[in-house]
Amino acid sequence: MTGREIWPGDPFPLGATWDGRATNFSLFSEHATGVELCLFHDDGQGGEVEERVPVGSCTAFHWHVALPGVGPGQRYGYRVHGPWAPHEGHRFNPAKLLIDPYALAIDGLVDEAAASVLPYVPGGPDADLELDHEDSAPAVPKGVVVDPGFDWEGDRPPGTPLDRSVIYEVHVKDLTQRHPDVREDLRGTYAGLASDAAIAHFSDLGVTAVELLPVHHIASEGFLREKGLTNHWGYSTIGYFAPHSAYAATGSRGEQLREFKGMVKALHRAGIEVILD
Repeated sequence: MTGREIWPGDPFPLGATWDGRATNFSLFSEHATGVELCLFHDDGQGGEVEERVPVGSCTAFHWHVALPGVGPGQRYGYRVHGPWAPHEGHRFNPAKLLIDPYALAIDGLVDEAAASVLPYVPGGPDADLELDHEDSAPAVPKGVVVDPGFDWEGDRPPGTPLDRSVIYEVHVKDLTQRHPDVREDLRGTYAGLASDAAIAHFSDLGVTAVELLPVHHIASEGFLREKGLTNHWGYSTIGYFAPHSAYAATGSRGEQLREFKGMVKALHRAGIEVILD
């Protein structure tokens, strides 16, 4: 339980929405019987403290709550209660922290060395039928409340006709990771892709649009993590609305979203459209 002030909040929009005085949280689940919003705070010693807030309002399967004083940079996740009935497709397990599917920023990577993220105990013919009680919070990335404000300065996509388009498919990290004319601290990042050197390269080629290989927040597969590797191409999304934080030069607690917007704005200013794979 928590002693903080709690408001009912609204079912829409989904995700975490900050309005300057409070953050509204909304999550859809048709079969849940209860939801806990989990706030994570730095403990000042390199660790974190979890605060659980009961989500007491549910409207048309949307569980919602608003918390005054909670704002940008706050990390969070959910614990969802409900039936454990694998044969019916239900594997609710509140021991497992869940990422908000509508999070606009995600901090951290999956770390199964810290804890199992599976809701069941692996191994054996009936392994997926046994509930796993290990707390997965240490292994799970956290959603981040963001400041939605950004000065687009009237930005609009260039709108190049398709028959005149030259589309350049590009990996955000690969393009500038070793580019000598891009500042070293910006190489392999959204800011690097928006650098003068990168834009000059596109312009010299006559490019009118860049098609970015996956930039959504990803989780590398277990067999790669066991080898100390990562999924380079990014086709393992865990957050479709959150730019992958590893491609940000500025930070992972909301800064990645602002940096991504700045990249889009700079490319548009140069007459280059942005397409997401």
